[in-house]
Amino acid sequence: MGTPARVVVMPGAPGPLEIQEITLPDPAPNQVVVKQFASGICHSQLHQMHRPRRRPGLLGHESTGIVLKKGSDVCHVEEGDMVLVTWVPRDAANASAAPARAAVDIGGGETVSTSVFTWADHTIADEQFVVGAPSNIATDVTAIIGCAVMTGAGAVLNTANVQEGDSVAIFGVGGVGLSAVVGAKMRGANPIIAVDLDDAKLEFAKRFGATDGINASKVNAVEAIHAMTGKPGQIASGGVPVTGVDFAFDCIGLKVTMEQIVPACRGGHFGACQGGTAVLVGVPQTTVELNAGQMLAQEKQFRGSIGGSCSPDRDFPMFLDWHANGDLDLESMVTERYPIEDINEATTALEDGRISGRSILEF
Repeated sequence: MGTPARVVVMPGAPGPLEIQEITLPDPAPNQVVVKQFASGICHSQLHQMHRPRRRPGLLGHESTGIVLKKGSDVCHVEEGDMVLVTWVPRDAANASAAPARAAVDIGGGETVSTSVFTWADHTIADEQFVVGAPSNIATDVTAIIGCAVMTGAGAVLNTANVQEGDSVAIFGVGGVGLSAVVGAKMRGANPIIAVDLDDAKLEFAKRFGATDGINASKVNAVEAIHAMTGKPGQIASGGVPVTGVDFAFDCIGLKVTMEQIVPACRGGHFGACQGGTAVLVGVPQTTVELNAGQMLAQEKQFRGSIGGSCSPDRDFPMFLDWHANGDLDLESMVTERYPIEDINEATTALEDGRISGRSILEF
């Protein structure tokens, strides 16, 4: 017997999102059915909504819920367990097979094949996308660990491996950028420079650990970063003083920010030390032009970070501990809450830049 569910459906043609009542199938041996309490609303879903498409789709990829049903081969969680749903396999290194996609009948003769969908009061997914959690976690704000926290903090901890005393600049301080700020704070980075276009967001970022803010609508962000950073006594190639950050993170993915993070990094000194590292975290929608000569001569690096290079089974317990200890203030990071009926209002607010941190759907 299947599980009734209310789900947000992205229609096959341009138009508003729809809410449909469907029946989820019983889980296959490797699947889990989750009753969800809350789901994050991620900017990457806007990219999905704006791409050309021919068929309907299901959206969302981070949530908190409870296991309702599980397949016979699922061993890491039991029915009644609290879980986090995410889009990155929880233990890819030790998985015997790639996660299987779920086939969901949305009515009208349409079946959607998808890895994860969380804009729904119930979901079904391969067990690799379902991470066990303690029974006493918050059922609402922890939903954003499955993408925003993982992507931002993970980029700092895993992709870049920032160390105590490293200087950091973070371009874009929405939910992902704020999580990167927290990750930098937990590693002891200094300074932690937030870059955005809104003074209120820059001030908000200081609540999470940013030491400085740069409004890129008022000043040249790269020049400002170099003006406030430096390594006294060190000389870069060309005989110029070393300025710029050790690590610059683009948590937006726009052409302008992708092209700023490399110049924002400090230069290296031939034969003595390498230059800084630029890390692309936001989802790019365009090509980018980089100064290859500068990267070569100053030994700067440009790296990508997908999902914060995270292994959810390893990293999610740490993020939950941060929240429990007060180091990761998810209650403040979640700035807007919507019922499923207001999903179109929620996505419009996100697109218009009216979400300071991260918004969630509550079921």
